[in-house]
Amino acid sequence: MNNGKGNNKKGSTSKKPSTGSKKPSGPAKATFKKNDTKTGFPKAKPAFDKKPKAPKKPANPDEMRLNKYIANSGVCSRRDADIYIQSGNVKVNGEVVTEMGYKVQLNDVVNFDGSLITPEKKEYVLLNKPKGFTTSKDEDMNANNVLDLVRGATKAKLQAVGRMDKTTTGLLLFTNDTDMVRKFTIPNQRSSKVYQVSIDKNLKYEDLEKIAGGLTIDGHRVFVEEISYIEDQPKSEIGIKMKTSNVKVVRSIFEHFKYDVLRVDRVVFAGLTKKNLPRGNWRFLTEQEIINLKNS
Repeated sequence: MNNGKGNNKKGSTSKKPSTGSKKPSGPAKATFKKNDTKTGFPKAKPAFDKKPKAPKKPANPDEMRLNKYIANSGVCSRRDADIYIQSGNVKVNGEVVTEMGYKVQLNDVVNFDGSLITPEKKEYVLLNKPKGFTTSKDEDMNANNVLDLVRGATKAKLQAVGRMDKTTTGLLLFTNDTDMVRKFTIPNQRSSKVYQVSIDKNLKYEDLEKIAGGLTIDGHRVFVEEISYIEDQPKSEIGIKMKTSNVKVVRSIFEHFKYDVLRVDRVVFAGLTKKNLPRGNWRFLTEQEIINLKNS
C-alpha cells in the first residue's frame, strides 16, 4: 500500500540508513546547479542586422605587387624583396620605389639592384634528347622540334641552351633564364661538356694526339680538354671533353681529319649527367644543380 512516503518495505521507515551504504552513482546525482544554464541546447543568438559585405574587386591580371614580381623573377624571396625595396634598390620605369605593397603593371620596366628583371619564374628542364628532333625548324622542315618533348613541363617560355641537329642525342638544357642561355652559348665558357662520338673508322693514334694538342679550324683555334678511346669499345668510339656546347664544333674536329661522324651523344653537360634519365625523358633541375650551374 502506498503511504505517500515511497514504496519501502514494512518496518523500513523507522530504520536509519546504514553508514556503509553506497552513494548514488553518477547518473543518479542531480546534474544541474542553481542558475545552471548548461542545458545541452545551443544558446539562441541575438539577431543583429548584418551589414552586407562589399563585393571583392576582381584581381587585375595585368598587375601584381612589386615584391611578388621580384620573387617570381627568381632573384630572391618576397621577404628579401621587401628589404631591397625599402633600401631603394628597386626602380620601376626609371624611378626608385620604396613603397610597400606597390603594384606594377606587367609591361613596366623593373630594375632590381642594377639588373633588368622579368616576373616569370625561372625554370630549368634537362632533356635526354633522342634522334629525329632538332632545335631549329630551319634545319629540316620535316624534323620535329625539341620543344615538343618538353611542352608539358611548364607554361614558361622555354628555349634550348645551344643547338642540336636531329642526329645528335644526349643532354640538352631548356630554360627561360636568358642569363643562363647567354652564359652557356658565349665562346669563352668555363664549364665542361663530354661527348661520345662514333666515327666511320678507327681513329688513328697520331690523329688522337693532334686533337689532344689543339687545332685550328677555319681560322679558329679549337681547344680540347681530354680525348680518349672508350674502354672496351672499337677505336671508332671516342670520348671527348670540351667547354663548347656547340655540337658543330665537335663534328668539325673529326671531319677536319677526314672522318665521317656517325653519331654524337652528349653525356655530361656542366656537371649534369644522364643518370636515371632515359632517352626521350626530361626532369627539372634541383635547387643545388641550379646553384652549381650559376657558379660554373
